[in-house]
Amino acid sequence: MSKIRINTTFNYSPNFDLKKRKPNQIKFIIFHYTGMKKEKDAIKRLTNLNSNVSSHFLIKNDGEILTLVPELYTAWHAGNSSWQNFKSINKYSIGIEISNSGHDHKYKKFTTKQIKAVLKLSLFLKKKYKIKKEFILGHSDIAPERKKDPGEKFPWEYLSKNKIGYWHKLDKKELKKQRNVVLNKNEKKMYIKNINKIGYLRKINKINKINLKFITMAFQRRFRQALINGMIDKECLNISINLVKNLK
Repeated sequence: MSKIRINTTFNYSPNFDLKKRKPNQIKFIIFHYTGMKKEKDAIKRLTNLNSNVSSHFLIKNDGEILTLVPELYTAWHAGNSSWQNFKSINKYSIGIEISNSGHDHKYKKFTTKQIKAVLKLSLFLKKKYKIKKEFILGHSDIAPERKKDPGEKFPWEYLSKNKIGYWHKLDKKELKKQRNVVLNKNEKKMYIKNINKIGYLRKINKINKINLKFITMAFQRRFRQALINGMIDKECLNISINLVKNLK
């Protein structure tokens, strides 16, 4: 058991599966933003019986952590989702909502207090449930055709330096030189194989131009946050190569 202590405020949601799960079934941490203008409205929605949505935790703008659903119960946060060979990620995950207006309402930076709370809570959960670094994800990673959160302003690089999630090990200046450099057919195939190995959409034969664009945008929101355009270029390819290499 982790020695880190997490102080949370209980504000329970009725939206969860009644069947309790075993600790070893928990494999993922999934980050979300609330996507609503007002924090109090987001809390109200996540705890409303008629909304059919919830998460295990919510991190407020001031860094306060609310417990909405006990960890050993399945909360309703991921929806139709997949990663590697896992489907319906709700069953295997802990969902963390972070108060933020989101892309539809003047998407803003996450507060310093929020990031500190995200880090502390995630380190606690990672150790408690032995969660792998590649299974600490955003909602857009597991549902790229539907979701954008937590988005390109979420500090994945900072968190990875503090043992939450992972990041590539490439020089940013060198990478930027490869931005917008068009790939040939073989390079494009390599990129698709790489993102597949990482976890995005396992069935390669089902990838088409439309969902490949959404998957690439999710990949960029996670690993190339300066430009989100859904276009596969040499920069994206080299990031994918480095990520696959460092997952071995």
